[in-house]
Amino acid sequence: MRTNTKEDLIGQLKENGLKITPQRLAIIDALVENRYEHPGATLIFNEARKKAGRVSLSTVYATLKEFSESGLIRQMEFDRLENRYDVDLSDHVNLICKRCGKVVDYHIPAPLEPKNIVRKSGFVVTDTRIEFHGYCRDCLKRPD
Repeated sequence: MRTNTKEDLIGQLKENGLKITPQRLAIIDALVENRYEHPGATLIFNEARKKAGRVSLSTVYATLKEFSESGLIRQMEFDRLENRYDVDLSDHVNLICKRCGKVVDYHIPAPLEPKNIVRKSGFVVTDTRIEFHGYCRDCLKRPD
C-alpha cells in the first residue's frame, strides 16, 4: 500500500522543485489528516485556513491541480459530486455511496499489473481508477 504521508509529500515537492509555502503545507496537512474522507476542495480549504489563514480557495484549487498533475495525489472526478482527492496511490477500489457521497478504499488482494496488460493486449495503461457505486453501511441502516 502506498499512502503518502506529510513527509512523503514534502519530499516529493522538493524533488519536483516546487516551493514549500505555508499554504502548501496547510493543504498537505488537510489532505493527510482527512485522507480517509477523500476530501474535496471545500473541506481542504476550510481545514487549511485554520492553519494558514492566508489561503484562498483559488490557491487550494491551483495547488490540488499541481499536486495531481505531479503525481503526488489522485484527483477523483465525479459527475454529481465535488471532485475528491486521494493520497493513497496504491491500487485499490473506491466504494462510493450513492446516498451520502462517502468514498471508502477497498484494497484488492491481487492488483492488476499494467505490464501484463501491455504484454497481452498492447494497450499502455497510464492511469487506473476502479469504482463500485452503491450504499454504505450507515446509509443502509437509515430509513429514507
